[in-house]
Amino acid sequence: MTLAVWLGFLLAAILIAVTPGPGAVLSIGTGMRDGYWSALITILGLQAAFVVHLAIIAMGFGALIATSESAFSVMKLIGAGYLLWLGIQKWRAPSVPLDVGCPTARRTGFFLQGMLVNLTNPKAIIFIGALVPQFIDPGRAQLQQYLLIALTLCATDIVVMSVYALTGRRLGRWLHDPQEIRWQNRVFGGFFISAGVFLAFSSRSA
Repeated sequence: MTLAVWLGFLLAAILIAVTPGPGAVLSIGTGMRDGYWSALITILGLQAAFVVHLAIIAMGFGALIATSESAFSVMKLIGAGYLLWLGIQKWRAPSVPLDVGCPTARRTGFFLQGMLVNLTNPKAIIFIGALVPQFIDPGRAQLQQYLLIALTLCATDIVVMSVYALTGRRLGRWLHDPQEIRWQNRVFGGFFISAGVFLAFSSRSA
């Protein structure tokens, strides 16, 4: 991969990262509710899903999901169901401030939550599957190129999601009253529910 091609992919990665989606909502909500370090664990989960997506694409399964209506529909319903479940959990969350400290069990939960949000989104696989091959030189070693793409995509997304999370953390400092916390829970719960409904009724081309 030449420098010019890499810079082109870097620009595309930035545009992907800054586009609001379930990952951004999750990063802001976790930062607001649980602090930046908890959000960072969630963000690392998001990146783990990107790595899985790239592995799927490298092995050729991304094309199957893109062309198979059944495979796409199954993944779409799983992803939509998970987003709806997150939204309901967020909506029903207790209206009390949480400690910023993050026990090991909750760290694992944050990581898995981030990973599942990206992993169960078939549109992410299709989008990345359509983008990545354009930057792969078939005449050069594939593994090194995919590793560079993975590092670029993940590093870019970590920076952007961290900005979202820190913004959420700053906003969260203002939320001390139970009524304000209840409002925040329901707003972000509504975002996840809306994202789940949108995904459920979306098509591959939407």
